[in-house]
Amino acid sequence: MENPCQLVESVVKLPDMNFAILGAGAWGTAFAIHLSRLGHTVTLVPRRFEQALALASARENTDYLPGLPLPPSLQLGHELTPVLMEAELVLLACPSQALRETSTRLRDHLPADHRLKLVVSLAKGLEAGTHLRPSEVITAVLPGVAAGTLTGPSHAEEVARGQPAAMVLAVAGADELLATAQAALSGPTLRLYTTDDVTGAEIGGCLKNVYAIAAGCCDGLRLGDNARAALLTRALAEMVRVGVALGARAETFYGLSGFGDLVATCHGAWSRNREFGFLLGEGRSVAELLAGRRTVVEGYRTTGSFAELCAGRGLDAPILAEMRRVLFENRPPAAALAALMGRGLKRE
Repeated sequence: MENPCQLVESVVKLPDMNFAILGAGAWGTAFAIHLSRLGHTVTLVPRRFEQALALASARENTDYLPGLPLPPSLQLGHELTPVLMEAELVLLACPSQALRETSTRLRDHLPADHRLKLVVSLAKGLEAGTHLRPSEVITAVLPGVAAGTLTGPSHAEEVARGQPAAMVLAVAGADELLATAQAALSGPTLRLYTTDDVTGAEIGGCLKNVYAIAAGCCDGLRLGDNARAALLTRALAEMVRVGVALGARAETFYGLSGFGDLVATCHGAWSRNREFGFLLGEGRSVAELLAGRRTVVEGYRTTGSFAELCAGRGLDAPILAEMRRVLFENRPPAAALAALMGRGLKRE
């Protein structure tokens, strides 16, 4: 039986917009399915030619989103230039560490007479070395194009299936364009809110992955609900403190891109970051868990980048600091917990 949400979405006609999605992992594929279902012109561009052939043949992403057929209207591309000739909005669905290379490919294949209005990142992480947020990486490579981020509590498979979700689209200084993109991306099963606090939206999306690894460690150690609740409460406080110090607005972290995403990622059985932490808590090593992975654990590299950033700015972030020791200094998760519990007592 069809999902009733999908039945509703299929009869709602929104103004058509031309989308290009670069990256055919779970998120890129999910948004391609969602936008095609809304009636937009959508081209999904895998990074590898072999993957493009496989998707065209199977009409399904068997590697990253099995069991969900690609809509007949969804186009698959590989050569970027013809795809970008008509694209009005580009979604970059790649890991944060591949964002600069993907943005550079976009820039190098963008025709002079392009129609591109906005580039939106789906990545949630800081660039290693530079500590730049996703939109900052895009702007550095494509200074003449508006850049933003799409973030919030959402699981790729649920979005692809047409299950209800809400997210935040963050773009600075482009109110009319932001409203147009919001309307185009939204539908009966995906409600988008907007904000101009790109800094806050992206910091929340980055840090929640770090705290999801920590929450997974708690569960792997079988510490119980009290410990996880305390961790997430203090993680939110730390997220707000760090974010405000880095130029974000405090209220952003109490919305979908902060608290909402934190709750979903720390509790969802689908969360790669939570699962990674869970296995660490059970005694597996970081090296063992990273070896041969097909999917990226964004919180791993983000922990290192954010810890460096906070140390350089003199920001107090004890949970983040302990997670860096667990991930990069082989500190046992139980020892990290003991260090957090043994800190000096203070007012909340």
